[in-house]
Amino acid sequence: MNDFYTLLQKIKENPVMYIDKPSITCLDSFLTGYIDGLITLGFTTIDSCGMEGFQEWIQERAKTNVSQSWAEIILFGSGSEKIAFNRFFEEFEQFLKQKNNSKIQKNEDISRLSEDMSFPQFDIYNEILSNIKKRPAMYLGANSPITILDMLLRGYSLARKEVSVPPTEPEREFEGFQLWVEEKYGINSGQSWSKIILFYSVDEHEALQKFFELFEEYLNRNKNLEIDENCG
Repeated sequence: MNDFYTLLQKIKENPVMYIDKPSITCLDSFLTGYIDGLITLGFTTIDSCGMEGFQEWIQERAKTNVSQSWAEIILFGSGSEKIAFNRFFEEFEQFLKQKNNSKIQKNEDISRLSEDMSFPQFDIYNEILSNIKKRPAMYLGANSPITILDMLLRGYSLARKEVSVPPTEPEREFEGFQLWVEEKYGINSGQSWSKIILFYSVDEHEALQKFFELFEEYLNRNKNLEIDENCG
């Protein structure tokens, strides 16, 4: 849990570096991608990163049993994304103190939970993005899908880097998507691919649809370049 807590402190001190802005929705999505990535790789569990029971604790604090995430509950009681972002850290600190008082916590840095040191070789498109494309509301919710997608992928990517798991070939290919989007729109402003696409879209939902169209175009372009190189 030490590594996870350190990450939270870094995000708290410099949210722009990780999630672009102090937003609880972005934070929730980023942490989901990060934790899911570590769990998938076998490096941690929900309990070992300290989040086990936090959802129920927040529900109890808010005296609600509605089917909302901890982020949605905190946001509802805060009034703005920024206030909710700051409040999360206050709530999480209290949660950890209460948890530590109720039982002895074993603090360990993230380590491989399995003796098998092979890692899942995800195809980021076929196994992650294609599922999201089929059922975007299920994975991304209804409010800010393109932004949440970006945060999920950032969290997942950071998880792999922090445990020194090399990216798969599809993941390396995805890393070039940012530069390709910048070149396509003639933009070199330091904005993320999601922000660039959103800028040229009516709303988040159109931006998500446009993302999949652009990513398909990007993949086809890479395939054609590879064919040309092989033929040459």
